[in-house]
Amino acid sequence: MTTLMKMPWVIGADLGATKIALGLINPDDKIVASRRIPTESHLGPADAVQRMTQVVRELEAEAGAKTAALGVCSPGPVDHVDGFIIDPPNLHTSWHHQPFRQMLADALHIPVTLEHDAKAAGLGEFHFGAGRGACDMAFIIVGTGVGAAIILDGQLYRGRHNSAGEVGHITINRFDRPGTSGVPGNVESYISGPALVANYLNREGAKRVRQDMPINGELITQLAQQGDPNALAVFADAGDALAACVATMAMTMDIDLFVIGASVSKAGDLLLTPARAAIHKYGFRSVTERIRIEVTQLHDSGAILGCGWQARITHNS
Repeated sequence: MTTLMKMPWVIGADLGATKIALGLINPDDKIVASRRIPTESHLGPADAVQRMTQVVRELEAEAGAKTAALGVCSPGPVDHVDGFIIDPPNLHTSWHHQPFRQMLADALHIPVTLEHDAKAAGLGEFHFGAGRGACDMAFIIVGTGVGAAIILDGQLYRGRHNSAGEVGHITINRFDRPGTSGVPGNVESYISGPALVANYLNREGAKRVRQDMPINGELITQLAQQGDPNALAVFADAGDALAACVATMAMTMDIDLFVIGASVSKAGDLLLTPARAAIHKYGFRSVTERIRIEVTQLHDSGAILGCGWQARITHNS
């Protein structure tokens, strides 16, 4: 009973544009039950709160446990201090500038924390995944976009204006075309999922491959695994760009451990092998020889565990 009092049951919730994933986390930091429900953001946040509350009660009943706190994460921007979802572009405008943390707390009658989804996933990886035992870590999200959660001395580094970690918009080729943010030759233009597709289709002969199927990052990965030279060249270029990003961060912040997450991380060594091979080109060898680039160990569970960790810390404070 004493252990349960010190380490309560909590809920982690990952709110996305299309789904909400909730996990019940026991005192040993294990997800013992989970649910996924559609976000249906057009119905607004109040509807989501009602459905999330129902799921929480179902999870509690399934485990025979009472949760002490809930942590939720959302696409940014969010105000983690006051608990507001600001104006995420992939959520309906009815979600904009909403006190979502308080809405959930009022419905559940327990403490609730709100965090940016990438930062929550970084916290989960740091405490329960590839970052266990480290002092510092950068968790780099490589999916539709590219960003990072930076953890220094065990604490999230947010920056003065809560905008630290926008590493996808670091310029690595100032003569290249602007990326989605208008920044020329940025990291995101080389390693994001859409960039893999665009860079593949720009290669001579690539357009003749499997035109009957949607061309996405997953297909480019499959083609590379099958030895397609154009797909392999795209990943070699992406790995080199990732190396430039990682080395720049390491030279700036003296971080040794970099963990890659989100959809493109599923390519594994197709991305990481060229990145590790190129890392010494972009920084002092005395710095780059210490760098470790790893793939997430938690995948979709990372954000839920990170939210649960924050909920537990808030409950115990």
